Amino acid sequence: MPSYRVTLTVGLLHLGVEPESVLPAAADAARAVATVEAYDVGVVRGEARVTVRFVADGDEAAHGVADAVETGVRHLAATSGGRLTRRWGGRWYPA
Repeated sequence: MPSYRVTLTVGLLHLGVEPESVLPAAADAARAVATVEAYDVGVVRGEARVTVRFVADGDEAAHGVADAVETGVRHLAATSGGRLTRRWGGRWYPA
């Protein structure tokens, strides 16, 4: 099965949301519909970004997982810049 990753920029948290809860929520949303390989949070140009890596049967299924992750995070915070990529060899390409 191919490996995919979804990356979201996380903005303002909704009232009462703890910052530590966003990454586990993103991973749990993906885990509900796919096998999660890894997840991480980073800061790029001053913006928080959540990345979840997972396996899926194909691009259509991967888009469903990416949508689930974005929906899961949007319950906690504003999001933007969602991006889904697929691994081919040692590189990541848009899915």
